[in-house]
Amino acid sequence: MATPAGASLTVGALGVVFGDIGTSPLYAMRAVLGEGKQLDQATVYGLTSTVIWSLLLVVTALYVGLLLRTDNEGEGGLLALLALLRRTATSHRTVTVTVFLGMIGAAMFLGDSVITPAISVLSAAEGLKVADPGLAPLVVPVALVILAGVFVLQHIGTGAIGRLYGPVMVLWFVVLALAGIGSLVHDPPVLAAISPSYAVAYFFEEPATAFIALGSVILAVTGAEALYADLGHFGRSPIRRAWLFLVLPALILAYLGEAGEVMRHPAAAMDPFYAVVPSLGTIPVLIIATAATIIASEAVIAGGFTVVHQGGGLGILPSLRTRHTSSAHAGQIYIPAANWALGVAVLAVVIGFRSSERLAAAYGLAVSVTLLVTVTLYVVLQHARRNWRKTSAGAAAWVLMLTFFVAALPKVVSGGWLPLLIGSVMFVVMWTWWTGQRRVATTRREEELPLEDLVARLVEIGPERVPGDGVFLTYDRAVAPFALRTALDLGRVLPERTVLLSWHVEDTPTSRAHEHAIRVEEAGEGIVSLDVTLGYRDRLNVVDVLRNACRDDERLDGLDPDSAYFFLSEPKPRVTRDSPMPVWQQRLYLLLSRLVTDRVDQLAVPRDRAVTLGRELRL
Repeated sequence: MATPAGASLTVGALGVVFGDIGTSPLYAMRAVLGEGKQLDQATVYGLTSTVIWSLLLVVTALYVGLLLRTDNEGEGGLLALLALLRRTATSHRTVTVTVFLGMIGAAMFLGDSVITPAISVLSAAEGLKVADPGLAPLVVPVALVILAGVFVLQHIGTGAIGRLYGPVMVLWFVVLALAGIGSLVHDPPVLAAISPSYAVAYFFEEPATAFIALGSVILAVTGAEALYADLGHFGRSPIRRAWLFLVLPALILAYLGEAGEVMRHPAAAMDPFYAVVPSLGTIPVLIIATAATIIASEAVIAGGFTVVHQGGGLGILPSLRTRHTSSAHAGQIYIPAANWALGVAVLAVVIGFRSSERLAAAYGLAVSVTLLVTVTLYVVLQHARRNWRKTSAGAAAWVLMLTFFVAALPKVVSGGWLPLLIGSVMFVVMWTWWTGQRRVATTRREEELPLEDLVARLVEIGPERVPGDGVFLTYDRAVAPFALRTALDLGRVLPERTVLLSWHVEDTPTSRAHEHAIRVEEAGEGIVSLDVTLGYRDRLNVVDVLRNACRDDERLDGLDPDSAYFFLSEPKPRVTRDSPMPVWQQRLYLLLSRLVTDRVDQLAVPRDRAVTLGRELRL
């Protein structure tokens, strides 16, 4: 039995985790039934059975039963799998392939983040046409206003209103269940569609049509990746309880109810969701559906922020300016650049496609690629761990996901090109950033002085030590930053207390997973070396780190973080013709580097005591 805290997490999960998959009945069944040649019993029952068993196999068996058991220090999702694999990999080639796959998955997830708000809000707004056909011209403007409001208000965070998300989604799933039951009362035989025999029979009778229909059936499992990605926010048990005891039953009843309505009135296949709703309930359900799609959009946008934030920590995306919108929940963040880029893209998609039906083809392909990459990473991870039982189970799931992906490929010409275009752009951005960062790191290692050589020079020079504290930031604890070399070469002076502060990011979510997150050593000649371990979700706060280190280590006695000066060495990459990177990619990297948060702000260094020295480096 769930505790009050567990029940609260379960309700919270309903508002964040299941918004996307919970609003699928608005458009999924319409797209699926549209694949059938005729709406006879064999077709309707067969396709409905396929939808239900896709939910059971993909979401229940794969995600809830298998993937939720694979976490990275409590975190889940595609990027958590990527980090786990990088920790497990034993060769450089494996790491490169893993990063390549992770970038594809993350790129398609961000493409999904563009399409989900558009299709969800459009499908809800299309209820206006059901309430009054004369309101059809208002569907797109209403959707645009709602979505614009979502992005404009994103900067304030969910705050107190976020507490309503769970109860609103509970109401939504109750509405889905009641609407389904209301339809089934008039046509109980439709319950037979739960049997997988109807899906199997349909595949034997109409193999080509049934296979192509899988490209639309995938719409019923949209949001499965969010279920896994939010593992760290809610935990395994609340997500599992919410799915098994409310979401899954409500979805099955909703799809069965829509199938029953289509069996009675074939014309209902044009919009089976609102056809199930009694005419008097159309407006109330439209309002609840709109609220549910807004919540789903909020959750997907927040998921996009999380991917961008974690991608910055893993080195596959630039570290953009991030603001925490909640002091109680570290996972609630706002990234202005990502928000406005997403907002423009979502509004453009709504204007371009103008209906959820036209967007369905694009959506299905995006979802299938993301699911396929996630399962691929899972199989590779279990193989690397030599867990053959889980590898076999994952391989079976991989074949299923590959089938969905291949079935969705024909939709490229009817809208599937959109997620491929978005994903390709994002992949090029990620690959360019990752490659450029590695090139800069290689060049710095070649041109900067090893710390032990600098200490040897100190013995020869005998620099003057001036009163005060100086903290020199360096990307590598074994390398002397050029800001320190410049101080010696130009003035032959050093602060009385000199600290070299370096940091590195491990493939774990936070530094709490490490027993010693701060390591202090004597570097020689009165220089203290301080190295900080971060997780990919963490961001370095230099002053806080120094305060903690001063409190715990006597070698830093006398150092005052509130009066020390901070010296940053900032590389300034330049385009070169002899670089392994093509010139166009070098220029793109330079453009991306301008988006990166100012290093002083990024490291939380007091601006009035920060000294930044730039130096050109070849790419």
